[in-house]
Amino acid sequence: MNLMNLESLKTKAGMLRDLHSGPRMLVLPNAWDAASAKIIERCGFSALATTSSGVAGSLGYPDGERVTRELMLEVVARIAGVVGVPVTADLEAGYGPRVEDVVRTVHGLLEAGAVGLNFEDSRPARAHALEDLGTQVEKIKAIREAAVAAGVPVVLNARVDVLLYGQGNEAARVAETIHRANAYRDAGADCVFPIGVRSGETVATLVREIKGPVNILFGPGLPSIVELERMGVRRVTFGSGLMRAANTHLRSMMQALRDQPSGFAIPPDLITNQDLSDLLAR
Repeated sequence: MNLMNLESLKTKAGMLRDLHSGPRMLVLPNAWDAASAKIIERCGFSALATTSSGVAGSLGYPDGERVTRELMLEVVARIAGVVGVPVTADLEAGYGPRVEDVVRTVHGLLEAGAVGLNFEDSRPARAHALEDLGTQVEKIKAIREAAVAAGVPVVLNARVDVLLYGQGNEAARVAETIHRANAYRDAGADCVFPIGVRSGETVATLVREIKGPVNILFGPGLPSIVELERMGVRRVTFGSGLMRAANTHLRSMMQALRDQPSGFAIPPDLITNQDLSDLLAR
């Protein structure tokens, strides 16, 4: 990594970090390729995230670390290379069971030009069994140490998967989510991401009990984005939702083409080929 790239990464990492404590909640749309990333940037968002599921789907793979580290980071690099805003990448469980695997992933993240990462605490290779808390804390500490050694204040968003894959009733899973989230914060996570939240009541509990910024995945059953901000949520993301919305629209168009071809028309307000070329011009 040359000095110019290092300084750029430091600047972008600082920008992303500051957005977690700014006057407004950080809204991070999730891109799945270079074009979607550029559209997000052009619409005025100050940073963007990637979606591991969306990237995997666009490459012909199911979600859950079926894509190799190298292929995922290649897409992250393409995304980071076409935008000027900070990029945080969804890197699943780090692409390997060992601490050194996770550190290797962090080095690849920086080489790709991204300055933040999601890191989850369930292992797809083990049917999404939750990682041992002590092991996950060790990995988070290693991520922070690798970032410090590289000289870049990487923004670590520690995903807590208890509400998705944990055992026990709702109250027990919420309590375990809070326990893990605070342990991850103590280990060096900048933000925590309790995925699987389904109600505003749970959001309020998590924001109150977790010692640091909370990331909520926006979706059905949750309060509006404006209300989440009022409740104290510091960061909201969309996962693969935007990619799935685009594909849902495509499916509707294809069903109309199949069933009513005589009335089928391409919408007149599409992005033109020239628009797309101009958008991605280096």
